[in-house]
This record gives sequence, C-alpha cells and structure tokens, in this order.
Amino acid sequence: MNPQVKVKADDTRARIMDTAEALFRRLGFAKTAVADIASELKMSPANVYRFFSSKNAIIEAICQRCLAELEDRAWAVARSRGLAAERIERLVLEILSYHKENLLTEQRVNDMVLAAIELSWGAIRAHKEHMRMVFESILREGVEAGEFEPINSRETSRSLMISLVHFCHPVLVAQYLQDQEDLEADARAAVRFLLRAITPRA
Repeated sequence: MNPQVKVKADDTRARIMDTAEALFRRLGFAKTAVADIASELKMSPANVYRFFSSKNAIIEAICQRCLAELEDRAWAVARSRGLAAERIERLVLEILSYHKENLLTEQRVNDMVLAAIELSWGAIRAHKEHMRMVFESILREGVEAGEFEPINSRETSRSLMISLVHFCHPVLVAQYLQDQEDLEADARAAVRFLLRAITPRA
C-alpha cells in the first residue's frame, strides 16, 4: 500500500473511532448506530463500513487503543527511577488515574466499557498478562537490589494484581467512585500493606 494512502486510511479510522467514542459517551453504546457515526462525520454509512465491519468492531478498536495507551503509561512508570516499592505504588496510582480520567462514573460510559470487555475478551486477557509483566519487571529489579525477599517474581506479580484488582479494573473503580471513597489513599495503603510481606525485616 502507498504510504500516503495508509496514513490517510489510518487517519480516517482514528476519526471514526474518536467520533464513535464521543457518541457512545453522549448517547450510550446501545443507542448509537453506525448511521449516527457516519452522519456526525458527514460521510455515508457505507464509507464507515469500509474501515470497520460493524459497530462492535469499532468498540473493539477503541478498547485496544485504550489498552495500548495504558500499557505505555505503565511501562513508563516501570522504567523510571526510584525504589521498586515506590514504582509499584506509582504504577497502581497511574492505572487508577487512567481509569478515573477515561471512565468516570456515568452509566453510559460504564455500558461502553462493559461492551468493550465482553467483545474484546481476547484483547483484555492479553492486556492483563502484559500488565502482569510490568509488575513482574519491577519486582524482579527489587529482588536484585535486595529491596525485596528472593520471591518468585512471576507468581508474586499475579498475587499483587489479584489483591489490587479494585484499583485496576474500570468497573470496580467506577463503583468505588460512586461511593465517594478516597481511592488514592486506599490504593497506597493496600500497596504498602502487601509489600510488607516481601520486604526484608531490618
């Protein structure tokens, strides 16, 4: 494919996804049709179908784009300077912040998230494994530096993610926000409590 044609196609795909996401947030996922997306973009539905086979394909693409963005932010924290324990805390707060920024507590947004999770389960599973690897890399560095006990970093990363799911799963984050709890303080306390189990005693 001609590079210019590919850039133009990628740009059109991105515009369709941006417009669809805005409509999903405004009208709700179920009430938004491909025709609505096309109308907002001043193009024909047939043109939208050239890039996406269905509305479900659009929400899957939006989901994958969000997951990739979150993964990039997670690796940026993992590769930053500082003690391993501090980076794990920052990582959890970064994930929490991302979900708060993007998902809020609106029911329409929750509906969109639930649809994305249901339709993109393969991508979600790959994302969870990707994020586990981010935790594992920080844990491994902490072990090598003597900051943590000589644990199995892979198994511990799984245990951490299971224990911290309330701060890392968009639907659970939304539920916490509705209860108006101080999520950041709870997340910090949970991380510090868990890390005490693998921190050598002085």
